[in-house]
Amino acid sequence: MYHTWAWVAWLAAAALPAFTLQNPLYLALVLGAAWLVYTALGRSTPLGSSWGAFVRIGVFFLALSIPFNALSIHAGRIVLFRLPETWPIVGGVITLEAILAGAANGLALLAILAVFAAFNAGVDHYQLLRATPAFLFQAGVVVSIAITFVPQMVLAAREIRQAQRIRGHRLRGVRDLLPLIIPLLANGLERAIQLAETMEARGFGGTQTPAPRRQALWVQLGTLAALVSLLGGLFILAYYPAAATPGWALAGMAVVGLLALFWYQGRGVRRSRYRRPRWEARDTALAVTSVLVIAAVAGARFLAPATLYYSPYPPADLLPAFNPLIGAALLPLALPALLPAGSETGGGHEQAGARSVAHDSF
Repeated sequence: MYHTWAWVAWLAAAALPAFTLQNPLYLALVLGAAWLVYTALGRSTPLGSSWGAFVRIGVFFLALSIPFNALSIHAGRIVLFRLPETWPIVGGVITLEAILAGAANGLALLAILAVFAAFNAGVDHYQLLRATPAFLFQAGVVVSIAITFVPQMVLAAREIRQAQRIRGHRLRGVRDLLPLIIPLLANGLERAIQLAETMEARGFGGTQTPAPRRQALWVQLGTLAALVSLLGGLFILAYYPAAATPGWALAGMAVVGLLALFWYQGRGVRRSRYRRPRWEARDTALAVTSVLVIAAVAGARFLAPATLYYSPYPPADLLPAFNPLIGAALLPLALPALLPAGSETGGGHEQAGARSVAHDSF
């Protein structure tokens, strides 16, 4: 596996085009890269089976987006058929442009879900929890539990179904779901109780030293001011493009202020580590290429913004535009599937054993 921060850099690089680009050709490249990463790294992980659940959800919304957009947007030149005008909302022409626009919107959501599914299948969630800032350990625990909740429930449901299938139980109706739901809820409750007992036994939150009231007040006011400044900078960039320089300056100062406050708050929290994960050459390669992808996508918004978005409605073309340079800049997202596997660090068997014990206890 890669280092946690290298995985986070890859997630940022893959999520940026998935969220910001609306061109189906670029989204298809992101989707293909996420699939390659999953097939190379995610299938052998305990949470690798969650990929199918994420993709099925994305395909469902893709199939839902096409008729929804076609029945609600009655614009375009290529008319496929007409519905009675007396029908509310859906009445009118059904055009090919509306269907293509709905497919592009659904593909964007599918690409986002595929990126997070590949990240969720490949990252070590316990290392991800350790990578959170020290003073945000409570939020880190909540996020880690939330990320692993759905995949673990899917695994538990699959194990229960396999056990019931061996005993001859078959799903023939809604009533047959009851023997599946009850053990699933009981399993989730039991795991939650075990997690609470494990956290209490390990002294969760016991090393945090509370700050004085006045100091905590100043930190809260500083955080609020930084957040307001960040929102103000983003508002200027979004609605007043002519004043882009003050907007970037305000947003940059807000980010620097937030990082300084995070560092200041983290000094009062002590954290112990059993073994620090090693940063290898493959992690450096992944982090550097991720930064280059982010820079390429950000630069394309200024150099070739017309090819980043897709709208099939007139007067635009029916087929999406494609810039080979932008497409080539997205190809490094598949780098985790191409790099050789990292070497085991010292005490690899002990680390795997400790991880399995932690997984059982959680």
